[in-house]
Parts: sequence; structure tokens; C-alpha cells
Amino acid sequence: MPHTMPSPATSPTGAPQVTAAEISRIAGVTRATVSNWRRRHEDFPTPAGGTESSPLYDLEAVQSWLQGRGQASAATPAEELRTTLRLHAPGSGIAARLVPLVLAAGRTGGDPTHLSGLQDREVLAWAERSAEQLDSAVPTTGPAHYAPDDAPAVKALVACVRESGARAALDVLAERELDESAATGTYQTPAELAALMARLLPPGTARVLDPACGSGTLLAAAACQGATEVYGQDSVPVQALRTAVSLLLDDAAHVTVKAGDSLRADAFPDLTADAVLCNPPFGDRDWGHDELSYDPRWAYGVPPRFESELAWVQHALSHVEPGGYVVMLLPPAPASRTAGRRIRLELVRSGALRAVVALPARAAMPLHIGLQVWVMQRPEPGGPDRGPVLFVDTDGESEGTPRHTGAADARTATVPGRRAPVDWDRLTEQVLTLWASFTHAPSDFTGEPGIARAVPVVDLLDDQVDLTPARLVRATPTNVDPVAYAEHVDEKLTLLASYAAELAAAPAREPWPPAGETARAWRAATVADLDRGGALTLVRAKPLTARESKSGHEQSAAPSDRPVLTAPDISWASPPSGGTEDLVAQPPVTVQEGDVLVRGLASDRAQGVRVRVADAQDAGALLGHLVHLLRPDPARLDPWFLAGFLGAEDNQAAASTGSTLVHVNPGRLRVPLLPLDEQRRYGEAFRRVHALRTAARHTARLAEEAADLLSRGLTGGILAPPPSPAADRIT
Repeated sequence: MPHTMPSPATSPTGAPQVTAAEISRIAGVTRATVSNWRRRHEDFPTPAGGTESSPLYDLEAVQSWLQGRGQASAATPAEELRTTLRLHAPGSGIAARLVPLVLAAGRTGGDPTHLSGLQDREVLAWAERSAEQLDSAVPTTGPAHYAPDDAPAVKALVACVRESGARAALDVLAERELDESAATGTYQTPAELAALMARLLPPGTARVLDPACGSGTLLAAAACQGATEVYGQDSVPVQALRTAVSLLLDDAAHVTVKAGDSLRADAFPDLTADAVLCNPPFGDRDWGHDELSYDPRWAYGVPPRFESELAWVQHALSHVEPGGYVVMLLPPAPASRTAGRRIRLELVRSGALRAVVALPARAAMPLHIGLQVWVMQRPEPGGPDRGPVLFVDTDGESEGTPRHTGAADARTATVPGRRAPVDWDRLTEQVLTLWASFTHAPSDFTGEPGIARAVPVVDLLDDQVDLTPARLVRATPTNVDPVAYAEHVDEKLTLLASYAAELAAAPAREPWPPAGETARAWRAATVADLDRGGALTLVRAKPLTARESKSGHEQSAAPSDRPVLTAPDISWASPPSGGTEDLVAQPPVTVQEGDVLVRGLASDRAQGVRVRVADAQDAGALLGHLVHLLRPDPARLDPWFLAGFLGAEDNQAAASTGSTLVHVNPGRLRVPLLPLDEQRRYGEAFRRVHALRTAARHTARLAEEAADLLSRGLTGGILAPPPSPAADRIT
């Protein structure tokens, strides 16, 4: 489910307020147009709140002003619905009252297109009739009553369902309700991850429970895999309501969803499902430790106060029949934290734990953590002893076996400190293939060195019972193919030698002469001046707004198969590595060869490369946030000349603000005014400087990687020392 954001702005009297950016979306114009209206029209509404730099305006006053000018709204139906909801005061419950109507408006044959021509009382009558006819699976709090002021919102809802789809309307309503709730950290399980988790269940799984269902992504994935009965519960009422409506829209399974805290007030105490899929809350210290100390669900040990995840694990196991499966998404801490050792020991010793899969970072929120998928199976009384436990580490490059990519340019390497977008097709195929091979014959599973290993139970029952996949998978370097490893080392050393040769040759070229007896001085112009004069086109970096970072709604329109060039790519001289989540410009800006790219934000003034010229490898990528783009007119500006002076330390310092976080204002950067021929001379010199810097960076990085590979190979028995030199060559 999406992360919550602050409640909509309101004045002290409760009247809704909007920013200039929101006015631009309501009116379907640019922000520059709104700024012009403010300056040129004396009757434009005066700010009703906010600050001088970020004023807020009364929404109703803005709407009246727009209507008075005949400015028809060009906002999307979803934005129209969002705006209409803001006319209702916080705490009005309007969103919760409308959620059930999405089902009535979105089901086949239920599109009430005639509502637009009805009187308000007729619209409200339709709403009440629809609410009365809802399925028993929708967890409503009682008969819905709609006030006269609700009619515009009902119409806006129907229009949104008709034009943008039922789920778009559902997301808007849930967003509003979550804004007003006490929920502080709710995230949506990515559809790709939900599909992977559902496919880990055996074929024919019919009844599936999610006791922390959120927006229903996991239950929807289970239904897609053939589940015929799905059950859900969530402590946030609007999320339970949202899940029920979303699942009922598909009519794919029998749906039952309840609102409530699953640990404290289990809505399905007698349910025994075939499987449980769950992405429970992480790090919850108020999960009910004290009142649940003697709960019969704790068959593997009483969960410590700070181990809420292990409480959810046992709750899930208590709800499946013997032999039934549980697949849960968990943070990495429960696999190794000392407090949970006893419960982990019992899970392993009883045979309940079948597999732990470490996912790469960015696979799901929170993006900076590599989450884990635990696969468990409730032991059958008198059943066969469980075999080994499968551990899979998909988080980045293996330290045991190289993944051959050939002697490609080092620029294709992963950016240090930067995670590439998750390749879900590859990841899903890899995990499912390993899981299928393991479940077919656990005792005969040979694994994949550095990636997957089946560990005998006895090897896990030590003092720590550490279930971290990386530690267990990488503990077997002897399984690595020494020949393949040696070939990979040779490739790495060959690439290192090529960069080292380029680096060594750089100082040997012709000398760099002095400019004269004194330093040269020249007239300069700012980038803003050059932009106004047409010598270049400036596309300023745009930071993520709260709504964009929360919903990702606008970014979804970007091509998903195009890489995005980001600020870390500039810093590390790497190819575009971002995904659509790094986009904010609409429409997306395509990078062209010869564009000059300027990093817009850094953690300090000395971190990495500041500016680079886009080459053929960058061309076609999309511009990410926090990157300024300057497109020079080749008849007036040389791109390398421009990049060289823009990246100068004193130039950047003069155009930057901040200390811990440094923001670069590209319009204030200065460029000397020189003839084009002389620009090209400087440009060629700057190109050589860039090549020197790049070669130095890659040489240093490759040297570290090669040294690590050699050391690991020697200590792991994979490599042998090279032949000793001849005795007569030893001095």
C-alpha cells in the first residue's frame, strides 16, 4: 500500500487550500501560466496561508476565479475527484463512504453513465441503493447515508471510474482516507513481487489468507494463480475496504475481508487455509506482547517484544492446515537478531522453515533494505522428517562465482552505492527454477555456487541460528568451478591492464603550455543569459513532490523499457541505471548525444564528477530528477568546452547553496565568451582531462576488484599461486 503523506492543507477555519502547482493541474496549464495570472490579474485570489515562497490559496476562491474567466478545467478525472474531495473538511468520512460505490460503478454493466444528467437527490438515491446491494464481503460499518453535499463527489467518482478505471478512483479515495488516518508507514507490495510469492505456493492452492492484506496485492496474485477462496484482514479500515472492492471487481474468487488487528482480534479464529501470503508490518513494538504472552499460537516460543515479525510468522502458521504453506516478506533482522534465536531454532528443528530468499535492495519498500522471502510449511504430525533448508541470495553479484559478461567496458558495471532497477523477469525465473529443483528432491539439490545452497538442518542449529542467506550461501567457495573462476580473473586483469595502459599514456603526451605570463581573463555570461539568447536550451532538474514520490502516478506514463540517467550515474561516470521511479518530467525528456548534464544535488562539494557530456551510450535515455540538462546550439557552443567550464570547482561553488546538501543553480553558472574555434580547442583539452579522470577511476576500482578476486581465490583453494620466477632472475 502506498506510503502515507501529510493531510491536505487547510486554513484555520477548515477551508481547503491549494498550492500554485495544484492550481496548474486543476486548470490544465503550466505553473508559469499561474505565475503570470498572479502578476497580471489584480482580482486573482490573494494567498490565504503558507509562506511568501510557497503560498497557499483558498480552493473555492480559485475555482470561482477560474469559472469567472471561463477557464474550463483540463485536469484528469482522478485530479478532479481529488479536488472535489478536498472541498470536504478533514474527518468528514467522504472517501470511506464513496469506496463501496467504486464496486457499483466499476463492475460489468454497472457503469451509471446516466448520473451526469440527474438531479442531486437522484444521484444520492442511486448511491444509497448501490450501497445496500453490496456484497457481504465488503467490510462496511453499517448502512451508508449520503448528505446533499456528497452529490458532486459521487459524480466525480463515477466520471473517474468511467474515464480512468475503477482502480484509479479507488487509489484516490484510499489516499484521502489514509491522509486522515493514524497510519504512518504503509507500503504497497509490488505486483511483480506478489506474483513471485504466489507462485511459490504449490499448484492447486485454493484457500489463501492474508492477515495484513493492505491494498490486496498478494491476494490478487493468489487469485491469478487459481485460488478460489481468499480471506483478508487489515487493521486500517480503509485498506480492508479497498482490498475487498478491488478483489470483487475481478469476480475471480470468493472474497471475505474484515477490518481489525489480526494479532489482537483475529477475525478468522477458526479458519484453516491452504496457504498464507503476507507482508506484515515491520518493527512494530506495540503488537500486543503483554496481553498475548500466553496465546496458544506461540507454538515455537513466545515472541520477544521487539520481534513482532516472529509473532506474525507463528500467527500465519497457526492458520494453515498441516502441510500447508506460508510465504512471508520480512526484513533481514529476524533472520539473525539474538532475541529471536530460540524461535528460529524451533522453526528449523521442527522442519517448518523450508527456504529463505534474500531479495535485492529496491525490490520493495523500504528500498534501501534487501528484504527476504521466508517459505514455511506447517509440520504434519508423524510426517517425514524435513530435509535441508534452501537459501538463495539474489542480492547483487555473487562473491563465489563470477557471472560472465565478457570483457565489456567498465562503464557497464554497477554504480558503486547505486542499485540498478530489479530485473523481475530474471529474478522470478531464477528463484522459481531453484525452488522447483529443490522441492523435487531436497536431498539431491546441488545448488548454484554463490547463489543457492541447501543447508542440512544440523548445520543450522548452532549458537546463533543465523538464517542470513548471504552468510550461508557464500560459505562454500569450494563448490566454485576453479576453471571458470580463473577465466573471470583473467578477464578482469585484462580489462585492468587496458585502463592502466591508458592511464599511463596520459602524462606522456605533449606538454601543456602556460597561457602566458599571467592567468588569462575573459568576459563571461551566465547559463541563464545563454538560454535567453538561444545559445543553449536549459532543462532544469525538478525535485520530487510529495505526491509524486508517494504515488508514482505521473511517472507510470514513461516508457518502462528506457533507462533513466540519474545524478549518481554522472558522479560515477556510469551508463544510465535508473528506472521509471527516478522520473518526474512530463513528458519525459530524452537525452541526446552532445547534451551537457549537470548534477543538481550532492552531499558535499567534492563528491564525484559534477558534469558530463552525453555520448552515444547515453543517447535515448530519459532524464532523471536532480539532473540539469543543457542542450547547446552546435553552431555557437562546443559541448566539451561548455562542460569543462561548468564543472569548474569555483564556478560550481559560486552557483551553489547549502553545506551538507549542496544544490546547484544552473542558471548562475558562468561560461567564457570565446569564438567557436577557440572553444573547440578548449573542448578537446577538457575531453582529455575527462578521459584521464575516467581512466583513473576505473583503474582504481578494477584494481580493488581484481585484488579481492585473487585473495578470495587463493584463500578459498580456487586458485593456485603462479609459477615461481626463475632462480637467476631473483635479486
